[in-house]
Amino acid sequence: MNFKEELKNRANLVEAALERFLPSSDAYPPLIHQAMRYSVMGGGKRLRPALVIAGAETVGGKSADVLPAACAVELIHAYSLIHDDLPAMDDDDYRRGKLTNHKVYGEAVAILAGDALLTLAFKLLTEIESSHPEKVLKVINELAEGAGTFGLIGGQVVDTCSTDESDGEAVLEYIHRHKTGALYRVSVRAGAILAGASKKQLDCLTEYAELLGLAFQIKDDILDVEGDEKKLGKPVGSDIKNEKLTYPALFGLEKSREKARQAAGKAQEALRCFDRKADFLRALVDFVINRDF
Repeated sequence: MNFKEELKNRANLVEAALERFLPSSDAYPPLIHQAMRYSVMGGGKRLRPALVIAGAETVGGKSADVLPAACAVELIHAYSLIHDDLPAMDDDDYRRGKLTNHKVYGEAVAILAGDALLTLAFKLLTEIESSHPEKVLKVINELAEGAGTFGLIGGQVVDTCSTDESDGEAVLEYIHRHKTGALYRVSVRAGAILAGASKKQLDCLTEYAELLGLAFQIKDDILDVEGDEKKLGKPVGSDIKNEKLTYPALFGLEKSREKARQAAGKAQEALRCFDRKADFLRALVDFVINRDF
């Protein structure tokens, strides 16, 4: 498998769908719609929507049937990045090589753009065409929890408020499993649920996604220390500047690399119950652990 080509194919599907689902930039009031599009259509790896598609394909589903859910997850991810970059949060000026949303549109519009993307995500979920509405309802419920205080927001709160290394590894793992891992988990599960996955398949995919999200965030922590700013599209060292609790701060770089490798290995093991249909998910683990951006 040419993983980068496969990822690009899925990203192209998602971006074409996002273009259809997002309000046009000249729809009144244009300012908010331009701000929404600025962050959503501003690049990115599209890993989370790719996970929705891969979750469906792994259990025999089709990408076309889960595109609204894939786009909903990406809208929630984009909203979280807009808010994460705000001065009250990480206070970042650049994202993906461009000025962050609030630097272009101001803090008020950036906050509202994030709110609008979160709201639009749930509208898309209600428009999924399915002969099993109970599956759609389950996905809506899971995404709401994954994006809420027991998921992404909960992880963000602890990340923002925990700067003392004495909080230890348990708090750090909580941050990563919730701030990043929650959306990874719900992405894979959403695609699989809509495609009719069995309980055993869902359990394996859930374990995989949680470990993948942990490996991804540990790698992000490492890249914030030693990454290339040009490749990352944002300055390195923001975690140190904000006195964030991170794996390198707690364990050092080499031990952090080892922990990322361990999480990645366990993620691969979680896919043992699947055949070649899970090859994209397997390749994604290698991509996450070896990336430099």
